[in-house]
Amino acid sequence: MSVSSSSFPGRNDFFDGLRNGGPSEWDVIVIGGGITGAGVLREASRRGYRCLLLEQQDFTWGTSSRSSKMIHGGLRYLASGDWALTRDSLQERERLLDEVPGLVERIDYYLTLVRHQWPGRWAVWFLLTAYDILARINDRQFCSVASLKARFSGLDNDKISGAYRYTDAMTDDSRLVLRLLQESIANGASALNYTQVKDLFIDNDEVCGVIVQDPKTDALVTLRAASVVSATGAWADRLRNRVNSETRIRPLRGSHLVIPAARIPVSDVFTFFHPVDRRGVYVYPWEGCTVIGTTDLDHAEDLDIEASISQAEIDYLCAGYNNQFPSQPLTREDIVSSWAGVRPVIGSERSKDPSKERRDHAIWSDKGLITASGGKLTTFRLIAIDVLNAASERLPSAPRIAEERFFDAPIISPEALLPSAPARAQVLIGRYGQCAESVLNISHRASGLKDDAPAASNEATETAEDPRALLGTSTYSLVECRWAARHEAVEHLDDLLLRRTRLGMVLPDAGAQLFPSLQRICQQELGWDAARWETELQRYLSIYQRFYSLPEPRNDTAA
Repeated sequence: MSVSSSSFPGRNDFFDGLRNGGPSEWDVIVIGGGITGAGVLREASRRGYRCLLLEQQDFTWGTSSRSSKMIHGGLRYLASGDWALTRDSLQERERLLDEVPGLVERIDYYLTLVRHQWPGRWAVWFLLTAYDILARINDRQFCSVASLKARFSGLDNDKISGAYRYTDAMTDDSRLVLRLLQESIANGASALNYTQVKDLFIDNDEVCGVIVQDPKTDALVTLRAASVVSATGAWADRLRNRVNSETRIRPLRGSHLVIPAARIPVSDVFTFFHPVDRRGVYVYPWEGCTVIGTTDLDHAEDLDIEASISQAEIDYLCAGYNNQFPSQPLTREDIVSSWAGVRPVIGSERSKDPSKERRDHAIWSDKGLITASGGKLTTFRLIAIDVLNAASERLPSAPRIAEERFFDAPIISPEALLPSAPARAQVLIGRYGQCAESVLNISHRASGLKDDAPAASNEATETAEDPRALLGTSTYSLVECRWAARHEAVEHLDDLLLRRTRLGMVLPDAGAQLFPSLQRICQQELGWDAARWETELQRYLSIYQRFYSLPEPRNDTAA
């Protein structure tokens, strides 16, 4: 596969093509660039359909860059009797572990047991036995208090009577979406970010396409499709209300704290029930840092404004952690960054505890508009299949039968890619699939440099920095930043630092140490001059401060 075949199409090039007589009719148009939309695009492209994805912000700007990063069956769903969702999630977890190692990785979870509180030892043993049976594995064991304290330094809660170890998995949710988009594009699909659907195109009371705006001419353009799919997550009611007035989505916010690994060194997931409300809280390693999360609250704020953590949520998460690790109390000064995501839960009744709402997905068909919402990060493939099945009456016969694998098989082994560091190579293969070798060997000199540009000095500087070297405690490097800028539809600096990579979230001071190197990369790859760089830098810092840092302390209602 050539690298260019999987490069994201430019928005301006796409509309230039339309003005020059390019195709404006599709089999499937997907609205929404998160995990659900990317999954639908991938399944449609696997079946050979002409398909297009449109995202009004950046890819994964919403929930799909702000989840808890867990690929899991959902032990609490099993405890509440939702065996089908748990079974499906576990089987999808195992598929992902098999198809995209390095991007989805198994990790040990330790679920603590508290004396005289439910669930007790035998209840947890029963649940975990059923959990493993549904996943078709056998990977669980009881852990004594002494063993638990040896594994989690500073643990000092005399009410704990032990723990059960079991396994689930972790991922980088944004990179998972981008891998799906990359492979869809390689199969002939198109995906555009920062392209808002202004309205549905309705003909004879049927949804027959979408209306978008040409970024150069501001003219409204109609794109027709046999089937239009809304995969807009928490925004699903907004678009669906164009053809059906029903309201079904209950937006729930989950917030997380990012702590330096040196401050809280963990290699496994520590799970406990918060002493205030018995919600499950996780302490886990992610991208070279430690994360504490999550909350589960109704989110009444404007969905078009990025979600952010409240002071009450900070206090709640810190209090939960400090209850388990009182000798090492966590304070605001320990926190590197935060993130908050809005889950699109199919609501039953607003009086119901948010944590007790079901997490399965729903598909609605209204006058030709297929809407998918709800569900879990883990089950995106199953949601995509359900969407295509719901749209089947409006679609032509699939041009080809999709292969069993959902993700393309790698064309290089980790040992061949990086003989001295196969574990790191596996991460690169997981993130970039068949492009992994091209990412690692990307030219440090942009092909678009002008003849009089100081290419030699630029290349020498970046070589001196070792662009393959990992940056800080993160798992990212400058070659990946350059690849993203050249091939992954980066429009703004926050796209690069918060979603293509996670450098802004896991490095101190929002990644300020990288700004000189990133300025050079963005000037070379994106053509930004000094003024554009300064504008983008200020935009990024404003976004980071408002939505990924911490709010000023204030009196807030309890989380």
